[in-house]
Order: sequence, then structure tokens, then C-alpha cells
Amino acid sequence: MIRSEKNIGIIPLGIVPELVLEIAASNIDVHLNLSTKILPMLPAPAAAFDEGRQQYDAGKVLLALSSLGVGRLNKVIAICNEDLFVPIVTHVYGEAQQDGKYAIVSLFRLDRQPELTKPSSLLYERAVKIILHEIGHLFNLFHCDDTCCLMHFSSTLKDLDATPMFFCNYCDNFFKVAAVF
Repeated sequence: MIRSEKNIGIIPLGIVPELVLEIAASNIDVHLNLSTKILPMLPAPAAAFDEGRQQYDAGKVLLALSSLGVGRLNKVIAICNEDLFVPIVTHVYGEAQQDGKYAIVSLFRLDRQPELTKPSSLLYERAVKIILHEIGHLFNLFHCDDTCCLMHFSSTLKDLDATPMFFCNYCDNFFKVAAVF
């Protein structure tokens, strides 16, 4: 496969384990054939915090990200430990600007199970799936009806765990074309 000239910036919003950033970068390279650059940490935007919900509004985070100067990067994905929401649902694992430049992924709910007392390989796998899914949106992929596709919508951790780490043939072909042009 021809390597895309597109590149992805990874921005930690707040304190994010370095290993998460490195695993994200490695998986973006391996699964999507895109180069990455890990950028310096930024604080989570205070204006995006909703006092009543005690969560960050993902749309407002994306708006704040869009005001950043990110140089020659084609797409930017922020990773945070904060709980995210969009107004119509209680929480989201991630959010992206469809065919846009910015996406956000939250680690907050990915290891909130009693048996997981510290970050585990399951947290990393879940994070990578969400990161790759949101990057798919940045390249204009929509949710897919195929349950064996990374672009299939996951509303629960059980759904996310059942999701494979790859696109279906249709989404894969669409992504390859979008990533080249």
C-alpha cells in the first residue's frame, strides 16, 4: 500500500499516560498507514466544562481545538482523561468533526470496571478502537451497518469490545481513497 502524505497530530489534553500516546501513534501508523506527531500537552478547555453535568461538552472541546494553530498537520486527535458528553446523550467515548480536522477521545469510561484497578491492555485496545473510529470520521467515513467494521457505532463497552480493529471492505476502500487525496 502506498503511504499517505496525510499526517495526524496527537494532543494530550491534560495528563494522559505517555504509553497511551505511543500506542495510539503506533496503531495509526500500522492500521491506517498515516504518520503521526505527538504534540505537547494542553489543558482541557475550561469553557467546555459543564458544571451541572460535571463533564466536558465534546462539541465545545472541538471548537476550542479548532482555534489552535497546528501547522502542516492534516488532522488532529486530542486524547483526554475527562468525561465527555454531547447534549443528546449521557456520555461519548469520542467525537469528531465529520470530514473535518479535529477529533477528541476520552479514556474516562474505558476502564471503569471493578476488576480493572490499573490501566490494562483492554483500556489500550478500547482507546485505539475509538481513536481509529474517530479518525475514520475525520476522513468522512460514517457509521457502518456492518457489525464487523471499526466504523460500526458502539454505545457500550460490550459493543466496543466486540468491534474488530479493522474496517469492512467498503469502509477500507473509502478510507484509502480519502487518505490519499
